[in-house]
Amino acid sequence: MRLRHADGSTVHLGYCTNVHPAEDLAGVLAQLDTYARPVREHLGADLLGLGLWLAAPVAAELAADPALTRRLRHELTVRGLEVVTLNGFPYAAFQAPVVKGDVYHPDWTTPDRLAYTLHLARVLADLLPDDAARGSISTLPLAWRDPWDPTRADAARHRLDQLADGLAAVERETGRSVRVGFEPEPGCVVESTAQAATVLSGMDVSRLGICLDLAHLACAWEEPAAALARLRDAGLPVVKVQVSAAVEAGDPAAARGALHRWVEPRFLHQTRSAGCAGGVDPADPAYAADDLDAALEARLPGAWRVHYHVPLHAPPEPPLTSTVPVLRDALAGLFAGPAAGCDHLDVETYTWGVLPAERRPRTDADLAAGIAAELAFARDELVAVGLTPATAAVPAGSGVRR
Repeated sequence: MRLRHADGSTVHLGYCTNVHPAEDLAGVLAQLDTYARPVREHLGADLLGLGLWLAAPVAAELAADPALTRRLRHELTVRGLEVVTLNGFPYAAFQAPVVKGDVYHPDWTTPDRLAYTLHLARVLADLLPDDAARGSISTLPLAWRDPWDPTRADAARHRLDQLADGLAAVERETGRSVRVGFEPEPGCVVESTAQAATVLSGMDVSRLGICLDLAHLACAWEEPAAALARLRDAGLPVVKVQVSAAVEAGDPAAARGALHRWVEPRFLHQTRSAGCAGGVDPADPAYAADDLDAALEARLPGAWRVHYHVPLHAPPEPPLTSTVPVLRDALAGLFAGPAAGCDHLDVETYTWGVLPAERRPRTDADLAAGIAAELAFARDELVAVGLTPATAAVPAGSGVRR
């Protein structure tokens, strides 16, 4: 979906397809009819944005064969779908039975991560709608925090320089600009905007910036206005926003039984207590745990926020809640001013399949309806801060309802 900011700029809103398992092009294409087109139809929209996740082998295949990329673009177009952003954080097998810390490998100290991201950039340059100002790719915030030392930091910095050079080459060859956003995440080398301002200073900000995940922002107990100001002061552009919400427990002792029901084996659910606020190291073990079961065992003090993306429109049952208030404050900070703070937004709830059993979709149709409800929620929140729905042109001959 497209919206318009008061300054006239286009803001693209879509959903991230890393919620769907697909390790090859056939799987990616199958998603379009199983989920994406039904989501668009639920919304009554002529055009729906997708934040595609392409596993590394698919990205390499598409980058090596422009005819395949043209086919993918055609398949998107005839279904009323567009792509301005890719999720380049998971490398492969993101919906495997157990993911946990594997999602951080390969990291930005390796040539594999660089090659994958540049493959994505080449593919995205060919998928971009003709009227899109630019493309964006989100990626991990360098690496998991341990091990990390000056040698690894230097290697990562070298990869970032190579990345900027590679993105410049893509633009020279295609005429399309693609930016990469590093996504602060609990437990990583860059967990907070304060760490981003320090660790990522000096990179080429004409091509590299921040992907701001609003669930992660909440889990770091950051206040959105201060976080956005910190990024502005550091000269780090927000190139992409992941519109997401985390689980919150105001009284973890009282919510202990409810929290146990959210423990699951696939993803890490890093947990941070309110003690992380106010400049404390966000990974301090006195206030932080790398998974929800570890937090329950450690009995961290104070209120908790858990890195567990929950459907935006359907918060957990009391005594748990979600961090949607942080989401609202962040969107206001990004879009209530005279100029749009970002033009690419993805709803990224990749956890539908691991929600407590009674909250999981039973069918593909249920999942499509749930994603549509999240997108409607996000659209309404953006309208509330001053954006207006925009009608995007549907390509002639696409067969899409106008």
